[in-house]
Amino acid sequence: MVSLVPILSSTISRLNYLPKPSFYYSFRAIRIPQPRYQRSCPTRSPPNSSLNSSSAGRLSIANLNSPKSISENPANIGDNLVILGIETSCDDTAAAVVRSNGEILSQVVSSQADLLARYGGVAPKMAEEAHAQVIDRVVHEALEKANVEELDLSAVAVTIGPGLSLCLRVGVQKARKIAGTFNLPIVGVHHMEAHALVARLIEPELQFPFMALLISGGHNLLVLARDLGQYIQLGTTIDDAIGEAYDKTAKWLGLDMRRSGGPAIEELACEGNAESVNFSVPMKQHKDCNFSYAGLKTQVRLAIGSKNINAEIPISSASIEDRSSRADIAASFQRVAVLHLEERCERAIEWALKIEPSIKYLVVSGGVASNQYVRARLSQVVKNKSLELVCPPPSLCTDNGVMIAWTGIEHFRAGRFDPPPPADEAEDTILDLRPRWPLGEEYDKGKSEARSLRKARIHPSLTSLIQASLQQHC
Repeated sequence: MVSLVPILSSTISRLNYLPKPSFYYSFRAIRIPQPRYQRSCPTRSPPNSSLNSSSAGRLSIANLNSPKSISENPANIGDNLVILGIETSCDDTAAAVVRSNGEILSQVVSSQADLLARYGGVAPKMAEEAHAQVIDRVVHEALEKANVEELDLSAVAVTIGPGLSLCLRVGVQKARKIAGTFNLPIVGVHHMEAHALVARLIEPELQFPFMALLISGGHNLLVLARDLGQYIQLGTTIDDAIGEAYDKTAKWLGLDMRRSGGPAIEELACEGNAESVNFSVPMKQHKDCNFSYAGLKTQVRLAIGSKNINAEIPISSASIEDRSSRADIAASFQRVAVLHLEERCERAIEWALKIEPSIKYLVVSGGVASNQYVRARLSQVVKNKSLELVCPPPSLCTDNGVMIAWTGIEHFRAGRFDPPPPADEAEDTILDLRPRWPLGEEYDKGKSEARSLRKARIHPSLTSLIQASLQQHC
């Protein structure tokens, strides 16, 4: 596994996305002479700014660099940017301040663990209220720990999707308030791209192209990262993600959900026999790179029922025999769940090497990437394929503000960002939130007839928007 050095990483630049309700776009190039705006002359955000929705969406491009320059080491461009990153896409309220040389000035995360335990998962309305209660404190603490003020910032980066709309709104409103008040550019960030790019913050050798497996409670995604904003989707989940399967299994086994399902299952699995329950590996008959965990969840539930396990009795109060049965199920579930990842990764690596033979790394990130069993198994997969595994430290695998700030830096340096929003922006402004936002374009061999993903209200992928902007710029 590649050593993780908390220094800088790769390229850098920011992005000006502007989608429209349809798939047709018009594009307007704007020139911004310098990355920081004159504080004495606030610039009002155009009505079609990337964080505002409009019936005539536009993708605005500022000082767009060539694809080649985007991939160069950021150390050659300058290290004077300071960006605040805000993340509220699901159940963690996070903020961080990061320099463009890779220095993490601060990182603050407010967890909703108690809510997760109470509701057995994420309750969107409750999560929104929890975000709203702590967002001001979290951002203030991030700035205070970084020893910077808003006027010291170069820009504000914020997650605009994918995620829960109610939760995304809290972060975007806060980011726009800061950006408008202090006349700062604003960077709308794709949550899953941020999970992939944070690896470039901690591993200086990680250059494009590379592969990424992004695994969390809501996502399973295998992508080939060809350049900043240029992704090919090799595989995704057709129903439930691995993190969802971990959480549900933990809940049904009566585990402490305050730690979330992943850590609880991993710990209990160490006590069990991973071969004791014969769960079937999902989608063995499908020779693609897509994932499915709904069927495995059903198998787990049936196994729990056959053992007469009562989830109302917490694991801490279970008898020795009962605890042993739960541990066996946890271990058997984890073995098969991760084996599914292994099989899909092996095939995806083969596909990716045919497209980009120069690939050297597989990045594994997202909340589930904190699991040491997952890391160990995937490390063997990449070793067999003569690649190297890059995993961010656990604190940067789960949702965090550092990955948002760093992705903001990457795109800001490419000239992709929006001008400051109005300082007096109305509270009921319609915001451009993208709860269903693909990262890349689907690889033809990876398209699945079995996919049950809803197609309604899905934004054009990040990659398609950037490709269109590059063509327009040329």
